[in-house]
This record gives sequence, C-alpha cells and structure tokens, in this order.
Amino acid sequence: MNLQQFRFVRETIRRNFNLTEAARTLFTSQPGVSKSIIELEDELGIKIFERHGKRIRGLTKPGAAVAQVVERIMREVDNLKKVSDEFAQRDEGGLVIGCTHAQARYLLPQVIPGFRAQFPKVRVSLAEGNPTTLARMVLHEQADLAIATESLAHTPGLAALPVYEWEHVLVVKPDHPLTGLTSSQARSLSLEQLAQYPIVTYDRQFSGRRTIDEVFAQKDIQPDIVLEAIDADVIKTYVDVGLGVGIIAGMAFDPRRDKDLVGIPVGHLFGRHVTRVAVKSGVFLRDYVYVFLQMMAADLTRDVVQQAIDSAIPEEPNLLTQ
Repeated sequence: MNLQQFRFVRETIRRNFNLTEAARTLFTSQPGVSKSIIELEDELGIKIFERHGKRIRGLTKPGAAVAQVVERIMREVDNLKKVSDEFAQRDEGGLVIGCTHAQARYLLPQVIPGFRAQFPKVRVSLAEGNPTTLARMVLHEQADLAIATESLAHTPGLAALPVYEWEHVLVVKPDHPLTGLTSSQARSLSLEQLAQYPIVTYDRQFSGRRTIDEVFAQKDIQPDIVLEAIDADVIKTYVDVGLGVGIIAGMAFDPRRDKDLVGIPVGHLFGRHVTRVAVKSGVFLRDYVYVFLQMMAADLTRDVVQQAIDSAIPEEPNLLTQ
C-alpha cells in the first residue's frame, strides 16, 4: 500500500464516489484510479467501496473504518508539509479564509490590514460561501479556517471557537411609523407589531435566519417575507427603495454610514448569536494562523486554539461527500 492509493481513496469519497471527477482533480486517469483502489482492496482483503457494476455507490462498513484511517494518514502527511514550510519559510505562505459575505464585509477589514502589515509575505485569499460550504472547505483543506454564525459549531471534524456575539437590528426608512417609537416602546416591540409590515431579510442559510423563522413559528405568526438576500447591503438597498422593513445582523448597521436608514435593536425578539471561527481538528497550523486568530479575538490564544483542535470531535467519513 502507498500514499497514492490513500490519496485516490480520499478523493473518491470527496467527489461523491465519482471516479471520473476524482481522477480529474488528481490529474490522472480514471482507469488508473480504479485499478489502484482495487489493488489496495486486494491487499487489505476487504472491499472499501460498495459497487453496482462499474459504479461506486458508497462505503462498505469496513470501508468506513478504512476511510477514517486514510483521512488521518493524509492529514498527517499534509501536516508534515506544513511543518517543513513553517521552519523553512516561517513568515511566508498562504492563508485561505472561508467566510460569509457579512464577515468579509464587516469583520475582516478590521483584521486583515494589521495582519498584512505584520506578515507582508503571506498571501491572503477570501473564499466566500454559505456556512455549510465553508465547513466542507475546511474539512477538505481548501481553506485554512472558516468564519460564520451557523453550522460550524455542529460539524464533526471542526474545532469551532467564538469570535464575537451580536443581535439583530431592524432597519427602516426615517419616515417609517416604527421610527416614532420611544426607546422604551422599541425595547418592547412585539412580533405581532413587526409582522404587520413586509420584511426583507437573509437567505435561510445566513446570519441567524433560522432563529428568526423559529421565533415566528413559536408564536404561530406567518411573517410576510417579501425578499431574501445573502448580504445586508442588498437588504438595506431594498429597504431604502421601500420594499419593506429589514432584519439584519447588528454589525452590518452603522448610523454614520447608513444615514438614510434608522436602526432598531431587536435582540429581545431574536436573541443573541455567536459568530465562530473554525479550523480542522488534528491539523498543524502555521504560526501566522495563530496570530490571525488572536487578532480576531484576544481570547483566542495559541493554547486555547490548540486545546480546541485536540479535543474536537473527529469528522465522519460521509461528511466528506456532503
């Protein structure tokens, strides 16, 4: 058995058991991948994959165990490369940050300039996506870390740590009836009052939207959500043209910048939320990654991050294909 066989097995799983896609990703031939996997199965004396004719349908029970071992081996091979880079090119390399649009727009501009000043030879790349995609990117080591509010804390194989807390804010035009509320009335704004107006808010995969839906459902209220978007800037734009009232993450509203809108905190309705950063469990992090994490949140010291990595729940083989 050899590392190439392990690489073929891992990539076949990651490509949803599609040998053609696995071969294309690894810049080799599909027959070569198939032959190599069969040779590994023969050497181990077990079937790793369930097959229907020439097609692979999934993992066998022993194959699931093999997949976990293969993933650990390949992770350690990748770690060896990172160790080499760390000592040969200590302040050089790349940092791929998986993030939602909200984090790219409002959080990271507060961090990246300072990081770049400290590590000018590190290439920083932003990879935007929804939280589920970001989690998969980190598991597949296509990103070094991911920042999002949803999913990360519940994904096996990821060590997720809190960065900051936030609450939702209602954004309305200055002439909207809700701007006439006193501070006390605004703090007591009810779901029933809010539901009287058409609502513009996030897509279901972003920024606490699930909580918004759950809170309305608990009160058996059907809100009139007229538009869903993946980022707050779009939501604010449609509020500004009179489509409805907007519900956005608090960090996305700045009275100095958003002078044409009024913000009303509604944390009493939808609770507080935690944005987290996640890295892959068992992974070796370059020194500059630890620095970046602590620049985002002072509590994320090297010891705290390493403890989270070491204690994270291992990933499940089928998560690689989701």
